[in-house]
Amino acid sequence: MKKRDLAIIKDLERFRCMTRDDIIDLHFPGLKQPVTCCNTVLKRLRRDGHIEVNRDRLPYLYFPSPAGIKKDSAKIPHFLKIVEIYKDLLKYETPKSFLVEPKYGKGFMEPDAFMIWKRAPFFVEIQRSIYSEKIMNEKVTRYEAYYLSRKWEDESWQSADKKIFPPVVVITDTRYNIESAYVRFIQVQNIEQLVSLYTQPKKKIDVKPVTLKLKTS
Repeated sequence: MKKRDLAIIKDLERFRCMTRDDIIDLHFPGLKQPVTCCNTVLKRLRRDGHIEVNRDRLPYLYFPSPAGIKKDSAKIPHFLKIVEIYKDLLKYETPKSFLVEPKYGKGFMEPDAFMIWKRAPFFVEIQRSIYSEKIMNEKVTRYEAYYLSRKWEDESWQSADKKIFPPVVVITDTRYNIESAYVRFIQVQNIEQLVSLYTQPKKKIDVKPVTLKLKTS
């Protein structure tokens, strides 16, 4: 099997599902006839039983074989949004690591993704709908529980001399009132805004001297 074939299958397993256009963007960039080339490869992978397809939508939706989710699952738009966010990251830098829905244990958070990007670790939460204050507070509580457990210090990506708890990037069109004494939450609408936060020059603060007049008795 070709290296590109294996990469396509691996991404389908990671993201659960992808559209044909997603696969073109990730694995057929820069070709003169990317649609024709992609269709030929996907047809062969389907024929050989390596991937599955849902033809009820255009462009077709592809899954690994066996598929990890139902082909009409209500979570499909959510997984496709994760692919979209991943593609947005690639415009700036390829993540060193990008895990979809990693598990950290009972009572802890279940992020949509964990990534190491631009040499820094992040948890990623993608909000496609408006969450209630109760649900958001529960999410924050689970992140704080993981922080207080100190289990994150044993993650394989941690450096030996400096332990870092990843900030949480919340990709949302709704601004939430999130407060935490332990975990940093970064709310942005898209990856472009996240990049802007880290690249915009720091404003110089002009501090004027203040003269205090002391009262004399």
